Amino acid sequence: MLKKRIIPCLDIKNGRTVKGVNFVNIIDAGDPVELAREYVHQRADELVFLDITATLDKRKTLVELVKKVAAVINIPFTVGGGINSLDDVQAIIQAGADKVSMNSSAVRRPELISEIAQEYGSQFVVVAIDVKFVEGKWMVFTHGGSRATTWEAVSWAKEVERRGAGEILLTSMNNDGTKAGFALEITDAIAKAVNIPVIASGGAGQMEHFKTLFETTAASAGLAASIFHFGEIPIPVLKNYLAEQEIAIRR
Repeated sequence: MLKKRIIPCLDIKNGRTVKGVNFVNIIDAGDPVELAREYVHQRADELVFLDITATLDKRKTLVELVKKVAAVINIPFTVGGGINSLDDVQAIIQAGADKVSMNSSAVRRPELISEIAQEYGSQFVVVAIDVKFVEGKWMVFTHGGSRATTWEAVSWAKEVERRGAGEILLTSMNNDGTKAGFALEITDAIAKAVNIPVIASGGAGQMEHFKTLFETTAASAGLAASIFHFGEIPIPVLKNYLAEQEIAIRR
């Protein structure tokens, strides 16, 4: 049985780490380089870096900042935001990323998933899927959650796997920043519909939320931001708690 992963996420805006609620009401959460260094110290399993306004602002991911973060960490590092071509991917690789994450660009041109997977391998490709419960269905949204698509969440998850994605980062917009718990039903539905790892994101507020996530869904990892950034739940404390609950966790 694969051990579950705990992953902090650095949402980046104008060179700073930020956090919001339901993808809005953004507040500053600190310097990304210092946070990244601290997460290595806390034994985070991986680190995700998302330039949340790169697509909206139609600019490239902050490559220089990625280099600075990569220089202070020794854990797997996923970078996303404004990645639209193989040239963008090459720049991110050279800056120190281990994986790239795509959302809006994958929906706009699904062939990009296959192109990156063929060039670098599926293990390098993470497709971020932002979903929102709308009129009884979980639907996919792009552009930082601001644009609705016609894709239903499970169907899109199956499509990105078929195209060559090696992992899915699933974020519930309804749960994001609420600290009320993960969106368990859609997380489990997607995790069981595909054969690639699913990272659950959105809603973590207590250690029990991770326990429930891993006990009731097939998610491979739990991702969170503010509870880690502001020291509400130190990662070592969370891992010890989960181990005590007999959940197989990386130590």
